[in-house]
Amino acid sequence: MKAAHRPENDWMAEAIRIGTDSVANGGGPFGAVIASEDGVIARGSNLVTTAHDPTAHAEVTAIRNACRELATFKLDGYVLVTSCEPCPMCMASALWARLDSVVYAADRHDAAVAGFDDRAFYDLFTDPDAVWPTPVRRVHADNRTEPFDTWLAKSDRVEY
Repeated sequence: MKAAHRPENDWMAEAIRIGTDSVANGGGPFGAVIASEDGVIARGSNLVTTAHDPTAHAEVTAIRNACRELATFKLDGYVLVTSCEPCPMCMASALWARLDSVVYAADRHDAAVAGFDDRAFYDLFTDPDAVWPTPVRRVHADNRTEPFDTWLAKSDRVEY
């Protein structure tokens, strides 16, 4: 018996095509789409080198495009389909966007073979004793909660 066709297979084929085309256009080999049962709402390719933006990964680009298209910052009801396992930044972005799910094809080890080794970043978040390559430290400020206090006092704030 033939397996039922799933729309995520078509979405994944598109994400992989976007990643492949991105290479031809000077970008990185990553592609992503945001989709629902109604179809693809947004696409994204890796623009890190072309936009001079280290945060312009395909997943983040697709999330930004979807949010602009839908005029919202919440993507519940949608799925992120990406040609490669999301790095920690992209996974955090998917969580903040409240996407229903994330599906990917190639994994972090496949990316490492191609020279995109994010495994050290994954390790930073799983090893409590990891030494971060970028020092992170807290600076004392008496008014450190002022932005939060202002936020809490704002009666018309938009919760997220």
